[in-house]
Amino acid sequence: MQKPAIAGGTPVRDTKLYYGHQYLDEADVQAVVDVLHSDYLTCGPKITELEKKLCELTGAKYAVVCSNDTAALHIACMAAGVSDGDEVITTPITFLASANCALYCGAKPVFADIDEKTYNMDPKAMEQAITPKTKAVVAVDYTGQVVDLDAIMEICHRNNIVVIEDAAHSIGTKYKGKPVGSIADMTTFSFHPVKTVTSGEGGAVLTDNEELYRKLLLHRSHGMTREQSQMTRESEGGWYYQMIDMGYNYRMTDMQAALLISQLDKLPMFSARRKEIVARYNEAFAQLPELVVQEELEGSDSTRHLYILRINPEKLSIDRRQFFDAMAAENIMCNVHYIPIYLQPYYEKLGYKPGLCPKAEKLYQGMMSLPLYYAMSDQDVEDVIAAVRKIVDYYRR
Repeated sequence: MQKPAIAGGTPVRDTKLYYGHQYLDEADVQAVVDVLHSDYLTCGPKITELEKKLCELTGAKYAVVCSNDTAALHIACMAAGVSDGDEVITTPITFLASANCALYCGAKPVFADIDEKTYNMDPKAMEQAITPKTKAVVAVDYTGQVVDLDAIMEICHRNNIVVIEDAAHSIGTKYKGKPVGSIADMTTFSFHPVKTVTSGEGGAVLTDNEELYRKLLLHRSHGMTREQSQMTRESEGGWYYQMIDMGYNYRMTDMQAALLISQLDKLPMFSARRKEIVARYNEAFAQLPELVVQEELEGSDSTRHLYILRINPEKLSIDRRQFFDAMAAENIMCNVHYIPIYLQPYYEKLGYKPGLCPKAEKLYQGMMSLPLYYAMSDQDVEDVIAAVRKIVDYYRR
């Protein structure tokens, strides 16, 4: 057992509790087994069924599922026409893919600072970052709380900029009563195992725009079509296809699709439990002035993927690294989401420097992600709270 970080103490629990974990039941397993016994392992009927289900869930007209959210962001940028010399604005507090998708297209990522209360990209900072080269904005629903879509879309559409909502964290979230996925020009989802629903790996792009939808289909599958209406020459037969644009092999398998279809049936249950845990955390930590909790944007009915706790260094004689290690000593295994992207060595080589987004950098220095997932028991939740309180009580100034 790990040695307690607090002198004379013993860990609040005997086994490790991790920040995230998938939940699978027998229906999920059987869904995959059924595909293994079928005629199609990929490019089959489960893909169409999943895309239809995502449209029904979100209200979007079109869905294109793919291998992961990184692929989804890439083909969304391609469909938006992002290319060499363009700029794409995003937040620094997100996973690498939200900015890398611009680099894949030869464009420059531009980082706009965050709102200090919600931790999402600040629409005012985004507007200040717009230049004549700005082609798209990747607006990230950080932790599962939706970005200020009304403000962002008004600014972007006024400037003829495409809005790609990176909703990797926010499936199940609603914005002013509308499900995420049916609002932005394009919305991408992630189905990684620590997300609310999973297909193992997987992603999707949703849109109401038929022209964008046709482009997304091409970019997902080698730029290849079998539709005569899209071909430049007459078909030579049933086997015939043409590559009419640049594309990639970003397809999802039917096995993954079957798993996700089954998982989506449980989304209301998953969402309700995550909200219960967030409410309990908020209730407990509101009583501790040494800590800061993320505020909710008005209009966002959030299904949280992450729960962010932020320490107040003026009230605690401990920094984030020490707090993180102390939690691990209590067998509560936290994480940090995220290191500002432009502080990564690769981005430093591209010329990005510290100080670009001061609010994001300040947030990073004091935050960590607590365990949050469907299968956590009430006792698990109370163990997390007990560990936090124990550390705060010991290191309170």
